[in-house]
Amino acid sequence: MSDIDQNTPADLREETAEAAPEVASNDRVAELENQLAEAKQNVLYAQAEIQNVRRRAEKEAQDARAYAATAFARDVLSVADNLSRGLSAIPADLRADDKMKGLVTGLEATGRELESVFQRHGITKIAAEGQMLDPNKHQAMLEVPSDQPAGTIVQEMQAGYMIKDRLLRPAMVGVAKAG
Repeated sequence: MSDIDQNTPADLREETAEAAPEVASNDRVAELENQLAEAKQNVLYAQAEIQNVRRRAEKEAQDARAYAATAFARDVLSVADNLSRGLSAIPADLRADDKMKGLVTGLEATGRELESVFQRHGITKIAAEGQMLDPNKHQAMLEVPSDQPAGTIVQEMQAGYMIKDRLLRPAMVGVAKAG
Protein backbone atom coordinates (compact mmCIF):
# COMPACT_ATOMS: atom_id res chain seq x y z
CA MET A 1 0.00 0.00 0.00
CA SER A 2 1.15 3.49 -0.69
CA ASP A 3 1.06 6.50 1.65
CA ILE A 4 -1.92 7.87 -0.26
CA ASP A 5 -4.01 4.78 0.45
CA GLN A 6 -3.32 5.04 4.19
CA ASN A 7 -4.48 8.66 4.50
CA THR A 8 -7.88 9.15 6.06
CA PRO A 9 -10.28 11.70 4.61
CA ALA A 10 -9.49 14.04 7.56
CA ASP A 11 -5.76 13.80 6.93
CA LEU A 12 -6.30 14.43 3.25
CA ARG A 13 -8.47 17.46 4.04
CA GLU A 14 -5.79 18.92 6.33
CA GLU A 15 -3.16 18.48 3.68
CA THR A 16 -5.42 20.14 1.14
CA ALA A 17 -6.31 22.92 3.57
CA GLU A 18 -2.67 23.85 3.95
CA ALA A 19 -2.45 24.35 0.22
CA ALA A 20 -5.84 26.11 -0.09
CA PRO A 21 -6.61 28.62 2.72
CA GLU A 22 -10.25 28.95 1.58
CA VAL A 23 -10.92 25.33 2.70
CA ALA A 24 -9.56 26.11 6.17
CA SER A 25 -11.71 29.24 6.23
CA ASN A 26 -14.81 27.20 5.28
CA ASP A 27 -14.00 24.68 8.00
CA ARG A 28 -13.73 27.49 10.58
CA VAL A 29 -17.03 29.00 9.39
CA ALA A 30 -18.75 25.61 9.67
CA GLU A 31 -17.33 25.16 13.19
CA LEU A 32 -18.53 28.61 14.23
CA GLU A 33 -21.99 27.95 12.74
CA ASN A 34 -22.22 24.73 14.76
CA GLN A 35 -21.18 26.57 17.91
CA LEU A 36 -23.75 29.29 17.19
CA ALA A 37 -26.53 26.72 16.67
CA GLU A 38 -25.56 24.99 19.92
CA ALA A 39 -25.50 28.32 21.78
CA LYS A 40 -28.94 29.23 20.40
CA GLN A 41 -30.29 25.86 21.53
CA ASN A 42 -28.84 26.36 25.02
CA VAL A 43 -30.40 29.83 25.22
CA LEU A 44 -33.81 28.38 24.25
CA TYR A 45 -33.51 25.69 26.93
CA ALA A 46 -32.48 28.29 29.51
CA GLN A 47 -35.42 30.55 28.59
CA ALA A 48 -37.84 27.62 28.83
CA GLU A 49 -36.44 26.66 32.23
CA ILE A 50 -36.72 30.26 33.48
CA GLN A 51 -40.34 30.40 32.32
CA ASN A 52 -41.10 27.09 34.10
CA VAL A 53 -39.47 28.33 37.31
CA ARG A 54 -41.43 31.59 37.09
CA ARG A 55 -44.72 29.70 36.59
CA ARG A 56 -43.98 27.38 39.53
CA ALA A 57 -43.09 30.35 41.75
CA GLU A 58 -46.29 32.19 40.77
CA LYS A 59 -48.39 29.08 41.51
CA GLU A 60 -46.66 28.56 44.86
CA ALA A 61 -47.19 32.21 45.79
CA GLN A 62 -50.84 32.02 44.74
CA ASP A 63 -51.33 28.83 46.78
CA ALA A 64 -49.58 30.42 49.76
CA ARG A 65 -51.96 33.39 49.60
CA ALA A 66 -55.03 31.19 49.13
CA TYR A 67 -54.22 28.62 51.80
CA ALA A 68 -52.13 30.62 54.30
CA ALA A 69 -54.95 30.65 56.83
CA THR A 70 -55.48 26.87 56.75
CA ALA A 71 -53.98 26.12 60.18
CA PHE A 72 -55.73 29.10 61.75
CA ALA A 73 -59.05 28.16 60.12
CA ARG A 74 -58.72 24.58 61.39
CA ASP A 75 -58.26 25.92 64.93
CA VAL A 76 -61.23 28.29 64.63
CA LEU A 77 -63.46 25.40 63.51
CA SER A 78 -63.36 23.99 67.05
CA VAL A 79 -64.63 27.37 68.32
CA ALA A 80 -67.48 27.22 65.80
CA ASP A 81 -68.26 23.64 66.86
CA ASN A 82 -68.39 24.60 70.54
CA LEU A 83 -70.61 27.61 69.81
CA SER A 84 -72.97 25.42 67.78
CA ARG A 85 -73.10 22.75 70.49
CA GLY A 86 -73.75 25.43 73.11
CA LEU A 87 -76.61 26.91 71.10
CA SER A 88 -78.20 23.52 70.44
CA ALA A 89 -77.99 22.66 74.16
CA ILE A 90 -80.18 25.62 75.18
CA PRO A 91 -83.65 24.23 75.92
CA ALA A 92 -86.70 25.85 74.28
CA ASP A 93 -88.11 27.12 77.60
CA LEU A 94 -84.88 29.05 78.32
CA ARG A 95 -84.92 30.46 74.77
CA ALA A 96 -88.39 31.85 75.45
CA ASP A 97 -87.39 33.29 78.85
CA ASP A 98 -87.04 37.09 78.64
CA LYS A 99 -83.90 37.00 80.83
CA MET A 100 -82.13 34.58 78.44
CA LYS A 101 -83.50 35.91 75.14
CA GLY A 102 -80.74 38.55 74.82
CA LEU A 103 -77.99 36.00 75.50
CA VAL A 104 -79.41 33.51 72.98
CA THR A 105 -79.82 36.25 70.35
CA GLY A 106 -76.24 37.38 70.92
CA LEU A 107 -74.88 33.83 70.61
CA GLU A 108 -76.88 33.24 67.43
CA ALA A 109 -75.59 36.53 65.96
CA THR A 110 -72.03 35.45 66.83
CA GLY A 111 -72.61 32.15 65.01
CA ARG A 112 -73.93 33.96 61.92
CA GLU A 113 -70.94 36.35 61.95
CA LEU A 114 -68.54 33.41 62.22
CA GLU A 115 -70.22 31.76 59.21
CA SER A 116 -69.97 35.05 57.30
CA VAL A 117 -66.23 35.29 58.05
CA PHE A 118 -65.79 31.70 56.87
CA GLN A 119 -67.61 32.53 53.62
CA ARG A 120 -65.43 35.60 52.97
CA HIS A 121 -62.30 33.48 53.32
CA GLY A 122 -63.50 30.62 51.11
CA ILE A 123 -64.34 28.22 53.95
CA THR A 124 -67.49 26.26 53.15
CA LYS A 125 -69.39 23.54 54.95
CA ILE A 126 -69.44 20.11 53.30
CA ALA A 127 -72.88 18.69 52.57
CA ALA A 128 -73.26 15.38 54.36
CA GLU A 129 -76.69 14.07 55.42
CA GLY A 130 -78.52 12.31 52.60
CA GLN A 131 -75.37 12.22 50.43
CA MET A 132 -73.45 9.10 49.45
CA LEU A 133 -70.24 8.63 51.44
CA ASP A 134 -67.30 10.32 49.70
CA PRO A 135 -64.03 9.27 51.36
CA ASN A 136 -62.45 12.48 50.05
CA LYS A 137 -64.84 14.59 52.13
CA HIS A 138 -66.43 12.34 54.74
CA GLN A 139 -65.03 10.13 57.48
CA ALA A 140 -67.34 7.25 58.38
CA MET A 141 -67.38 6.79 62.14
CA LEU A 142 -70.11 4.16 62.43
CA GLU A 143 -72.65 2.14 60.51
CA VAL A 144 -76.31 2.60 61.37
CA PRO A 145 -79.23 0.29 60.47
CA SER A 146 -81.43 2.30 58.10
CA ASP A 147 -83.95 2.04 55.30
CA GLN A 148 -81.57 4.18 53.18
CA PRO A 149 -79.28 2.53 50.58
CA ALA A 150 -75.96 1.28 51.98
CA GLY A 151 -73.30 3.99 52.04
CA THR A 152 -75.81 6.84 52.42
CA ILE A 153 -74.95 9.29 55.18
CA VAL A 154 -77.74 9.22 57.76
CA GLN A 155 -76.07 11.06 60.64
CA GLU A 156 -73.52 13.87 60.95
CA MET A 157 -71.52 13.96 64.18
CA GLN A 158 -69.21 16.80 63.18
CA ALA A 159 -69.47 19.14 60.21
CA GLY A 160 -66.73 19.03 57.59
CA TYR A 161 -65.27 22.04 55.82
CA MET A 162 -63.40 22.91 52.63
CA ILE A 163 -61.08 25.87 52.17
CA LYS A 164 -61.47 26.85 48.54
CA ASP A 165 -60.95 23.54 46.71
CA ARG A 166 -59.02 21.73 49.48
CA LEU A 167 -60.31 19.67 52.38
CA LEU A 168 -59.93 21.52 55.65
CA ARG A 169 -61.60 18.90 57.83
CA PRO A 170 -63.65 15.84 56.83
CA ALA A 171 -67.23 15.52 58.04
CA MET A 172 -67.53 12.78 60.68
CA VAL A 173 -70.60 10.79 59.76
CA GLY A 174 -72.67 7.68 60.33
CA VAL A 175 -73.62 5.72 57.21
CA ALA A 176 -76.46 3.34 56.44
CA LYS A 177 -75.53 -0.30 56.97
CA ALA A 178 -75.93 -2.80 54.13
CA GLY A 179 -78.70 -5.38 54.47
